[in-house]
Formats: sequence, structure tokens, C-alpha cells
Amino acid sequence: MQRSWFLTFVIILFTWNCVVSGPDASLKTWERFSKRDYPGDKAFLYDNFPHNFMWAVGTAAYQVEGAFQKDGKGLSVWDTFTRGGNRIATGDVGSDSYHNVEADIRALRQVGVTHYRFSLSWSRIFPNGSRGSFNEIGTNYYRTLIQKLKEINVEPVVTIYHWDLPDNLQRTFGGWSDPVLIELFRDYADFCFQTFGNDVKYWITIDNPFVVSWNGYGTGKVAPGIKNDPDLPFKVGHNLLKAHAAAWHLYNRRYRSHQKGKVSMALASHWIKPSQTRRESVRACQRSLDFVLGWFARPLFTDGDYPPSMRHSLSHRLPSFTPAERLEVNGTADFFALSHGPSLSYQLIDDSLKFNQIEVLNLRMLLYWIRAEYNNPPIFIVESGWFVQGEVQTEDSKNMYYLKRFIMETLKSIKYDGVNVIGYTHWSLLDGFEWHREYDIRRGLYYVDFNSHNLKRRPKTSAHFYKKLIQMNGFPLLPENRAAQGVFPCDFAWGVSANSIQVETTPTQFVDPSVYLWNASGNGELMRLQRVQPFRRTPHCADYASIRQQVKEIHQVGVNHFHFSLNWSSLVPSGNVSQPNTTLLGYYRCFTSQLQQANITSMVTLWHHTRQRSSLPAPMEAAGGWLHNKTVQAFVDYARLCYRELGANVKMWITLNEPNDDDVSFAEGHQLLRAHALAWRAYDREFRHTQGGQVSLVLHMDWVEPAFSFSQDDMEPANRVLDCRVGWFSEPIFGSGGYPPRMRNWFQQRTSVDLFRFHLPIFSVEDRQLVRGTYDFFAISHFSTQLVTPTIEENKLVSTLGVQYMGDITWIMSPRPNAPVVPWGLRKALNWVEEHYKGVAIYVVANGVQEDPARFVDSLRVYYLYNYINEALKAYTLDGVNLKGYFAYSLNDQRDPGFGLYSHVQDEAITKASLSQYHDIIQLNGFPIQGTAASALQCPSQPLPCSGCLVLAKRHVVGFLCMVGSVLLFTLWVIIYYTVKRQSR
Repeated sequence: MQRSWFLTFVIILFTWNCVVSGPDASLKTWERFSKRDYPGDKAFLYDNFPHNFMWAVGTAAYQVEGAFQKDGKGLSVWDTFTRGGNRIATGDVGSDSYHNVEADIRALRQVGVTHYRFSLSWSRIFPNGSRGSFNEIGTNYYRTLIQKLKEINVEPVVTIYHWDLPDNLQRTFGGWSDPVLIELFRDYADFCFQTFGNDVKYWITIDNPFVVSWNGYGTGKVAPGIKNDPDLPFKVGHNLLKAHAAAWHLYNRRYRSHQKGKVSMALASHWIKPSQTRRESVRACQRSLDFVLGWFARPLFTDGDYPPSMRHSLSHRLPSFTPAERLEVNGTADFFALSHGPSLSYQLIDDSLKFNQIEVLNLRMLLYWIRAEYNNPPIFIVESGWFVQGEVQTEDSKNMYYLKRFIMETLKSIKYDGVNVIGYTHWSLLDGFEWHREYDIRRGLYYVDFNSHNLKRRPKTSAHFYKKLIQMNGFPLLPENRAAQGVFPCDFAWGVSANSIQVETTPTQFVDPSVYLWNASGNGELMRLQRVQPFRRTPHCADYASIRQQVKEIHQVGVNHFHFSLNWSSLVPSGNVSQPNTTLLGYYRCFTSQLQQANITSMVTLWHHTRQRSSLPAPMEAAGGWLHNKTVQAFVDYARLCYRELGANVKMWITLNEPNDDDVSFAEGHQLLRAHALAWRAYDREFRHTQGGQVSLVLHMDWVEPAFSFSQDDMEPANRVLDCRVGWFSEPIFGSGGYPPRMRNWFQQRTSVDLFRFHLPIFSVEDRQLVRGTYDFFAISHFSTQLVTPTIEENKLVSTLGVQYMGDITWIMSPRPNAPVVPWGLRKALNWVEEHYKGVAIYVVANGVQEDPARFVDSLRVYYLYNYINEALKAYTLDGVNLKGYFAYSLNDQRDPGFGLYSHVQDEAITKASLSQYHDIIQLNGFPIQGTAASALQCPSQPLPCSGCLVLAKRHVVGFLCMVGSVLLFTLWVIIYYTVKRQSR
């Protein structure tokens, strides 16, 4: 009975394992991640790793040791391989770690890792590959290294074989193609366990057997460079697996009980995604992983045999395991040692192994696939990271952000996906010889000057980042990363923006003045009466259906402000304000009056800069555009026209929208500043006292963050960009009246060395006085954030500001190129304005994200608006920024495709999810603290006009008829009253 219960338990456990692991479970990986919450699942995760998580860094002997044939070292296959063919460089010196143990130990101590992965050089310990050639001096090098590691409390993770096979074994036996190497490797491993094992708790027998087999003995891309035998890679892989198993069993029998270590084989893999949504594409992805990772992982972790997909496709090439060999190989890994990075990905994976699918970088999905495929083993990532080009020195921003991305994906796999990851190893500690890429790329945390006498090491930005991350044990949630709670002031301007409005200059109501007779008893048709004087009336603003519809849509958002732009070239086609388009002007007048009646304040832009086409009247454009003084004067005249005709309904004016665009020259910018100032002063002198409005301009202000900020000097490139992008217009108006000193100094320096021919105009005393102080508020449009670095990589063009723009690859990406979702950038932009121009009133007049217009549940925009508005609240409540208003961009997709809160299907407005959320935030006036006195704060609401007043205001004819009807009813009542009274007498 007891035995039957035990068997039942075993069967249940086996069945459960089959459900949560195995090929079918791993096949669901792609589907699982396609259904994850978006964009929440992509958002940065602030959390810590487990307290005992292993933080490591790694190197390989041939890459860094150098000391070619020093102290009795024998040749390896890499020593001979690098001297053949068309190869240029060798690893004879590498990073010269053999002579720089102290420098390497110092680097490890500075970074603060808990583990250091390095490999033993087989040919340094056994120069000809066998125990009989034992080299004491070479062995002592590793004894010293391990002892030094122990002194700084860093645990060694030792790789017994990392691709550098003794050349004698290759020449004598043909290398790993001969099974004799299984016993030779077992004997070599035995020596390593015996000699170093008391101080080593983690062993890697063989690194990346796929590269050794496929590229060493198949494609010939790496040592020993053998190719043209299609069967040889699989024979080599077979021998590598059996050699590993022999070493594992040896350790298990002789050493484990007293050394207490763990042994595994480092397996590398890429990641791949389906090229199509069909099931066949997913199965092709599974085959790709089977042929690269499963080739070695399935024998070790599943059943001691190769994946069925390999067996099916390679039946005549793939060696077979006997039943005894399957038992010998299966289970010979104490943890899953995973290698991930450019040693394999995008480098040494043939297209044939991708099965027409798409290779991508996704460590998190790979980790989950391993969990599902191999029953959730403990995973030690023993190699990860990326690279920079060989000319890059210590400012390796790209490498740092790839490191951040891979660690973030690892953290999410632990916290979200339940993957048992126990450690992470960044590759590598030092720049070194990068195999088939030689010295073209660098992967180290420490820059090695290969031209210096002692190969001096210097920490890179990635080293500083990794050190900080290890100290924090991840990405802990800091106060500035928490969502804020609180509300905006009661007079806060909640708005929505649009580049333009829909214009229909023909009224759609009462356009036919004729009189008709209704044939009610007949066919029901309307018959036009001839010779009847038609009723004619002056068109009213409410006659425009397009205005009614747009005002209705704006009102439904719940905002109290609406920002849109006029079209100068349409309002004054000739450029002469004495010849305006009166019909269009009347339409704009109606639109703003209807907004005013709906208690919505208009913010109107006079000139909206567009890259695609000129927005100037054709004669102005033909005369030289903004470079001509006549255009400036024409703009001032146009501004006066708009102030005069629309000013009664408009209380906020924008002279210029985003004039600080990259394609605007400095000479044009100078003229634009003068045009703005003259238009502002015209309003101030002639209209402000009667209209009571405000005037300013809108500056485009995406935030610019240093790619790294470990010193004050690192801030200089970002400050330069902000001064040259934003300060270009803000400093003359809101500050000193001239261009920022940093901007002027930069372009003077550039011009002096004749790199660029950009001459910044000089403000005359008159112009300085004209421009300075011409504002009533500071308005910005903000959409995204960029990183800048002074290091120019990969032959990229140097910008005029001497920086390279880049992004953090952990940010959520939007469909718009180079426009990631970075909410904290808005808070920093607002603080920049406050720091430069203390106390100025600030409006964010455009903030939004592009998304597929077909997505009515626009989850990216929902996430965007919530988080950006929350960062604006932090700027107001925590930082003391005088923020007066926030405008979401934009109203609908018709005018601003992909940005709208409304979509339209066959002229029907469709409310998106983001509109509902924005409406709710407005109703709460922010993010009130629930259950406290703060949540009870209520702002006085605008008095709503009575329904009758609304009828009279919006439907003039209906209102008139109602009034006449009321008079008739009152008259009838009087007649009846007096008739009844007379009869009673």
C-alpha cells in the first residue's frame, strides 16, 4: 500500500512536470509574451535581486592572458589559427593579464563583484595536452590568481576549457573529432579539480560547445578553422558532451563530497521570433533553438538524447547515444550555465539555423523558454553583455545601456516570470582579443590601452554603472520614482491641442432660403412654392455643423482650454492685411466665440512652423521668407489683424509655435525673435488694456539627458544642447536679451577651426531692448527625451553640437522614430525652465504620443498621459515649479494622425480609452490622496447656463420661436382669465 502511494506520487509529479515543462510548454513562450500587458510589461521595473544573487564578471584565457610561450606555455589552436589565412592580429599579448594580476585584482575590487569567471589555459598547464607535460610555473599563475581572489572575498568561477585546445592534440588526433580527447579532457579536469578544487565552488567544464563544433569544425570561422565536412560538427559536439559528462561524474565521485562544488557546461544561445503569426513560424523558431541550444541542453537536462527535430532532420549525420551513454550524459549539470551575447548572437549563427525566422535580442524570453523547456533549472548567466567599436575608449555609453537592458530583463524574468536565475556575469572585465573580431570591438568594463607599455587599465562608464548597480543589488524604488499624489491649483488650465481645426466656410444649416409646402396627406414630399419671397437671414455661428461638432468634442474631454493654430497663408493669401479672407476670418471668429460660450478659453497660435511646407503667404516666401524684413513687418500687421478681429474671444495668444526647430537657420531665428517681439509689443500697447489677454511663444523642449553622469563634466554636452536648442530663443526673451554664452562660445570655437560655418547674429542694443521681456508666460511643447554623449561611435556623423544622440534601450519605444516614452523628462524640462527663469508661469501646451490610430484602446497613450501628468504634478508640488497648465496633444487623428484622443470612422468620432482617462484626471484635478482631507478638496465649478439660455445661445431660430410661443401662451392665459372673471360677475 505504501509503495502504491509512492508510485502514484511519482506519476503525479512526472505528469505535472510534463505540463509545466517540455517542448509543448516552451512552444507557448512566444504566445505568452505576445499577450503581456502593454506597455506596463515594458516599463522599467524598480526592484531588487534576491539577497544571495551572484554578481560576476568574466574573461577567457586566450583573450586576456598574453604571455605567448612564456614560462613553458605550449601552443594552442588559437596561436596557430591567428597566424594563418588573412588574419591580422593575434592574442600573443592580449591584455597581458599574466603579468598584471595585481591590476586585474584591483579592477575586480573596484567594481565590487562577488564572483569572477576566468578560464584555465590547457596548454599553459599541460603544454602538449597530457599530464606528462605538466608545467608548474603556469599552474602557479592560477594558484596565485585564486589566492588573490580569496583575499578580496571574490569567489572564482573556473572554466576548464574555453576554446584554446593544445595545438599538439589538434595535430596529433584531429582535436575534438577523435574520441580519445574524452579521456584526455577527463584527466586534465581531474588535475584541475585536485589542484584548485578546494577554493572553487563553481566549475564550467566546456564553454559554448556550439561555437567549438559548428564554427571551429564546420564553418571554420574560429580555431581550429576546419571546414567542408558537414558531418564533423556533430561528431565533435558528440565528443564534447561525453567529455563533459566524464568530467562531471569524476567530480561527483571523487570531489563533491568534500569540495562542495557545482559543475556545469556553458551553453550559448540566441533568441528568435516568428516572421509570421502562423503556427509553422513558431515551430520554426523552436527548431532554431533546438539546433543551437537544445543540441547540448536536451542531452544534459532532459533525456540524454538530441532534440527530436534534430533527429528528424539529421538522422544520417547525427551520432547516436547508446542507452548507457544516455544515462551517462543525462543529468550532468548542477545548474544551467547560460551564455548570451555577441560571442554568438548576430555573429556565429548561420542563416540556415534561423529557419527563415528573425533573430532578435531578448534575454528575458530566452530565460523563460529555458524554464519551460528544462523544468525550471537554476540558471547562472555566465556570459552576457554587448560591445562598442575598437576606437571607443572609456565613454562606452552603448555598452552600458545594453548592460542595463540585460540586467533589467533578468530582473523581470525573476519577478514576473518565476525564472530561477541565481547569478549574472557581465562579459568582460577587460578589453581583449575578441576571437574572430580580433581588436575591432571592445567588451571590457575596463579600457585597455594596447599601445601603452604596461597595457594600462582605466574604468569605463559601464564599470561605474555596474559597480553602482551591484551596490544597490538592482534598481530599488527611489522616492522620485514613486507616483505622486496630490492636486493642481483650482485655476489650473486643463487643455487639449491641435495643429489646426477643421474649416468649412459654408454654413450647413438654413442654407436654402426657399419656402416649401409639405404634402402630408399625399406622398409626403416637400413642394417648393414659386413666387414666394424667400426668408433671408444673416448666418449665425451656430449654423456651422463643423464648429458645433468640434466644440462638442472638445467639451466632452472636460478641458477648459483649447489650443489651435491659424493659417496665415490662408487668412492673408497676398500678405497684405488690407485684403484678408473675410470668410475664413469670420469662421475663426465663430469658432472662438462658440468656445467662449462653452466656457473654454482659446489659445491661438498665429504662425505654426511646419517642416513639410511653408506656412508663409506665397509672396512672403518668394521674397526670401523670414530673412526679409518685409516678412517681419507683414507678420506684425497680420498679428494686429487677428488681435482686432478675434481678440474679444481669445485671451491667450501664441505668436510663434516651435520656431526653435533644427531646420531653422540662425539668421531666420534672429528675425523670428524680432517678429515675436514686435507682435508682443503691438498687443501690449494697442490691445491689452481692452482685451486683457496674454501673449507669448511656444518652444519645442524635448529633454536632453547626459548618457552618463558620473562627474560634473559629463553634464556639459547636455547643457550645450539645451542652451543651443531652447536657450537660443528663451534667453533673449526671458533672460539677458542675448544668446546664451555657452551657445555663442561653442559656435565661435567651431567657426574658428572651420569645422562649421555657423555664424550667430549679434543683437544690437536696440534689438536687445526690443526682444527682452516680451512674454506673459513660458510655453513649451514636450514629447520625449534623448540621451547625448560626446563620444561618436560607428562612423556616425558629428552633429553641429559635437554630440551623438542615443536612447536608453530599456525605455518604452513608441511607433514614432526616436521618440521613446520617458515621463521623468517632462519634470526635468520644467525644472530647467524654473532654474533659469525663476517664478515664470509655465504652460505645457502640447504633450502626447503617437500610436496606431486603429487602436481605440490606446494603452500606450493611457500610460503616457497618466505618467507624464504625474511627473508634472511632482514638478508643481515637490519642486515648486509655477506650472499653470497642461494640454494633451492632440484632439483627434483627422488633424494630427496617430496622436488623437478621438479617432474617426466614416466621419463618426470614436472616443479612445485615453480620452476617458484624461477626462477622469481633469475631474479629480490631478491625483488626490484617497481617504484623506486632501481628497475632499473641491474647486468651485463654473456656473452652468440654464438650458433655456443654452438653447437661445446656440439655436437662435428655435429660441425665437420658443419666445413667440411663450408670448402667445401668456396672451391666451390672460384672455381666458378675464373671460372667466367677467362671467363670474
